Amino acid sequence: MKTKIKELRKINKVSQDELAMEVGVTRQTIISLEKEKYTASLVLAYKIAKYFHLTIEDVFDFSDVEDINNERI
Repeated sequence: MKTKIKELRKINKVSQDELAMEVGVTRQTIISLEKEKYTASLVLAYKIAKYFHLTIEDVFDFSDVEDINNERI
């Protein structure tokens, strides 16, 4: 899943460590999210979006997500 986390961090001058600490994960988790190697849980996605004062949809790109019938949402 694509995210705007890296761009949002740079715009807001927030380090990976700072964001990780604020949302309760490790720096490695933030790195994995930014490299699209990890999909955030709903709770983590909410925490990240809330940190940046955005909606989950503003931070995460769901265009590649399929519904239960294997159709694009």
